[in-house]
Amino acid sequence: MTSTLPSSSPPWPNPIPFVSPQNPDSDDRSPISDLSDISAAVTDADNDEHRAQNTTAAVTTIQNINPNPNSVDSSPPNVLYLSFNQDYGCFAAGTDRGFRIYNCDPLREIFRRDFTGTANTGGGIGVVQMLFRCNILALVGGGPEPQYPLNKVMIWDDHQSRCIGELSFRSEVKSVKLRRDRIVVVLAQKIFVYNFSDLKLLHQIETVANPKGLCEVSQVSGSMVLVCPGLQKGQVRVEHYASKRTKFIMAHDSRIVCFALTNDGRLLATCSSKGTLVRVYNTLDGSLVQEVRRGADRAEIYSLAFSPTAQWLAVSSDKGTVHVFNLKVDSAALGVDRPRGASESNATSPSAVSHLSFIRGVLPKYFSSEWSVAQFRLQEGLQHIVAFGHQKNTVVILGMDGSFYRCQFDAATGGEMTLLEHHSFLKSEENF
Repeated sequence: MTSTLPSSSPPWPNPIPFVSPQNPDSDDRSPISDLSDISAAVTDADNDEHRAQNTTAAVTTIQNINPNPNSVDSSPPNVLYLSFNQDYGCFAAGTDRGFRIYNCDPLREIFRRDFTGTANTGGGIGVVQMLFRCNILALVGGGPEPQYPLNKVMIWDDHQSRCIGELSFRSEVKSVKLRRDRIVVVLAQKIFVYNFSDLKLLHQIETVANPKGLCEVSQVSGSMVLVCPGLQKGQVRVEHYASKRTKFIMAHDSRIVCFALTNDGRLLATCSSKGTLVRVYNTLDGSLVQEVRRGADRAEIYSLAFSPTAQWLAVSSDKGTVHVFNLKVDSAALGVDRPRGASESNATSPSAVSHLSFIRGVLPKYFSSEWSVAQFRLQEGLQHIVAFGHQKNTVVILGMDGSFYRCQFDAATGGEMTLLEHHSFLKSEENF
């Protein structure tokens, strides 16, 4: 494993620039309308001389969405990777030609980088991770013709439209997670944690075979909570860096295929290869908080997502249905700040418990399971990822075919969600 930086001081500002540099502790929810917001954040963070030097470059970047206009292919690219940013206000798509960044609400393509046609490269990006709304991204090559080696993490500065650092490994990079102060790189059986400002290695973690690159990190300011597979099948490892404690949770009997972490790192949702049950744990003591049932037959879980207040949990799978579950978490004990009326809403929301729960202990556990309160039907077998929108009781769904859905559920009555929007985000912006 090696890291490469220019010999001079780090090229990204320290601290990392964000869209709201005047209030770095904000929740980063302000929408960005175009790339000028990102460029302005970088400019404000630099000194006056640097600001003057980069003004022209920033304008050029905004005007020239595709850096290779002569090699534009009118056909839509193939999506290789999808991910939301840390506050779910934006999402990134890695394609076989490069990458694209979108605003979620309203849906809008912010910018794209198509590498196809450059010398000796194919353009494929297999991993792209945003850092909130700032200009720094982490890229890994992918697809049949990758833009970068699969064993390297490239630190891309979109203000400069170039890579400003890289991390090299002996094996393929499976995923990358970013925080304001850390870069986490996941390999098949090892995880590396780096300091963001100088790429100094801080921690190494051994894991069981992790082909999907499962790893999540907390995002609130302060010390990090990291969750990854343990050294046994079905085991989760929780690293609390503030207290320097490691907690192991035997979450499932089968191999874990998906998990999600609340932004404060206090709650963890897990699902195994069976895909029938989702379990929610308290990361502080490893206790099981709640168990919900997606269905009776096996399924491959693609995505888990908590709502910002941990009141709801969304699940997507290869069965083609997105489920929303009502979480009955003791938010006061966990320190979760829920809006007024949240507990009452939970109390009056549709019952997700089987009507046969009165014979609990007599019939199999299936009959006393907690089921989803809201559902949305999609194409079966197509991979989708899910997140909660910034509008009340809304869910945003992204498909690997380029589909974008925004739907809304009724917290009081539940049932089928209402479709609010449906677009193909790979089409030109005028078609949104």
